[in-house]
Amino acid sequence: SNVVVLENVQETVKDCVLIMLVENVSGLSEEEGDFSVEMIPEIHAAVVTFTRDPVAGKFAKKLNQNHRAKQQNITARCLELTRSIRAENIPPNTASDYIAIYFENKKNGDAQVVDVQQLPDEDAAIITFSDHKG
Repeated sequence: SNVVVLENVQETVKDCVLIMLVENVSGLSEEEGDFSVEMIPEIHAAVVTFTRDPVAGKFAKKLNQNHRAKQQNITARCLELTRSIRAENIPPNTASDYIAIYFENKKNGDAQVVDVQQLPDEDAAIITFSDHKG
């Protein structure tokens, strides 16, 4: 995987500070497109996606040993590849076929859907693709 999740990221940590931490630990540049950071404040986490495949594991190991990350209690782990996603805010009574066709459309992913499990009480669905790249 080329994706690392940073856990225990407090709401007071700004994304620019996290980007600099990732740059300092990895030696890569967000500005040059080596990686991107997505903050997920609801679960006190951030996701770092690297454009170079083999760096994620090394980065996670280095970050877990970094004194600044330890001060902030931030930990890193590689995300495992998955073939399923959770889609939210799906209108009630939306047909499973419509959801599948939506994600198979070139504008919305262009990936073969093998299963749609709807969660009507949550206005959500779990969509499983034939390949993790979907």
